[in-house]
Amino acid sequence: MDMEVYFEEMPGNGGNLGIITLNRPQALNSLNLNMVHAMMQQLTQWEVDDHIKAVVIRAVPGKAFCAGGDIRLAYERMQTHAADVAEFFRHEYQLNRKIYHYGKPYIALLNGITMGGGVGISLHGSHRVATEKLVFAMPETGIGFFPDVGGTYFLPRIPDRIGIYLGLTGERIDAHTCLQLGIVTHTVAEDAILTIPEKLAQQPFGHDAKKSVSDILQALHITLAPSELLSQQSIIRQYFSADKMETIMQTLANSADEFCQHTLKQLQKKSPTSLKVSLLAMQKGSQQDFDAGMRMEYRLVNRFLQGHDFAEGIRALIIDKDQKPAWSPDSLQAVSDEEVAAYFVPITEELTYIQ
Repeated sequence: MDMEVYFEEMPGNGGNLGIITLNRPQALNSLNLNMVHAMMQQLTQWEVDDHIKAVVIRAVPGKAFCAGGDIRLAYERMQTHAADVAEFFRHEYQLNRKIYHYGKPYIALLNGITMGGGVGISLHGSHRVATEKLVFAMPETGIGFFPDVGGTYFLPRIPDRIGIYLGLTGERIDAHTCLQLGIVTHTVAEDAILTIPEKLAQQPFGHDAKKSVSDILQALHITLAPSELLSQQSIIRQYFSADKMETIMQTLANSADEFCQHTLKQLQKKSPTSLKVSLLAMQKGSQQDFDAGMRMEYRLVNRFLQGHDFAEGIRALIIDKDQKPAWSPDSLQAVSDEEVAAYFVPITEELTYIQ
């Protein structure tokens, strides 16, 4: 099949399984507007179809589940049609919300790279199943953007400020770390993930469908080796509890700890505007419900599309690949609190939700 995303129904016991398969392996299954539209339409239909008992989302075999939104395409459109790019985000966020509030079990099978927009179509579902090949990240500050697709909601809810750390640094983490942090619900072997749709289809669910799914997945669960990051939990909590970006950077700079120095170097490469806006967005997001968080994110998107750093970050990291973004402003001190606050002001066309 040459469709970028396709849908099928697997006959089952006590109901069928709706299966979404991402099929753009050459682009690491990155999302475009057509894919988002198609998924929204199909999920809306399956939610009310009595014969569909659950939905599974997966990708064709390859290196990635979904590496994010198609930012190369976004870059091309930003030069001439910024409104079109905002429209992509509008529909993407509506899809993220649909998944968050979905009335049936929604099971994401994460095998390989899962970043940005790929997180938005998986993490908000009821079950997230990872293999040992999962590479998870929210790397947006590196391209002059912010952790969106609900990142401002879920990252600050991860314990010990680790989510704040992940959102600011863009650090990649593995399946075991994701499981410990609650980002995924189960870890399974790569060969076992292929059997999950059939197992879900074959077994009838009890009166609590989500618990039935959990029981089926638990039978396949494997334990993976612990990772380095979790041993730094107390350090991350200590350094990322500050409410100002300058304080975080200063305390990291004052530490002789190797992890702190490595983290400082990572943060120094990011857009200063992105860092300040992202930190405030996660602080605000920690106090908001999901829908309010997505409305806030849509305001931020519109401001980032009008700003300098988002296009420059994509140019430097994705298009020209010179890895030398010229951020403007180029220091945290040069980004005023007033400029940061302006990103959060209501916009003319706020994000609305399709019921």
